[in-house]
Amino acid sequence: MPHHPIPLAPWRPVLAGILHRNRSVPYSRYLQLATVRPDGRPANRTIVFRGFLENTNQLKFVTDARSEKADQIAQCDWGEVCWYFTQTREQMRLGGQLTLICENYPDSQLQQVRQMSWQELSDAARSQFAWPHPGKARSETTAFTVAPPDAMQPLSHFCLLLLDPIEVDHLELRGDPQNRTLYHWVKNDWTVEAVNP
Repeated sequence: MPHHPIPLAPWRPVLAGILHRNRSVPYSRYLQLATVRPDGRPANRTIVFRGFLENTNQLKFVTDARSEKADQIAQCDWGEVCWYFTQTREQMRLGGQLTLICENYPDSQLQQVRQMSWQELSDAARSQFAWPHPGKARSETTAFTVAPPDAMQPLSHFCLLLLDPIEVDHLELRGDPQNRTLYHWVKNDWTVEAVNP
């Protein structure tokens, strides 16, 4: 985690504007994350955007260390998110490296961010982390009736997930022709290129 602010990527204000224009749509913070299974096949699921890591261009999410995606990221830390904004008819794809900040992660600053991310969750969201092991056979429904965990201290398998993009693809579906812009992180700087849709 950088200790000094880094310049905001040129796609950051674009994404901020899109999120602002779609703020009336509650699910505009939902996006899809693709990872790679150990056998090379893709895996995809919907996650919730939790903002940006301060003074970086990294996107924040949360996940369960017991989930398949955590195992996949441990094997291959490359991933891509895809966002579709219905209000403005725009798509953003951001690909880069994923970092899991779990209970034993050595960086104390990122551990603080992990703890704050836990504290920002609703009781209902925190309770889901107290449910039985994700993906295992379901045996009894009573195991899902749990008291909300401690609101201050994360459960051991709660993880902060960061995506550090190195390529971003922004497609505006309104217009004829449509507009598409590619952003690439090359040699410690961002390139910006308008391309055919």
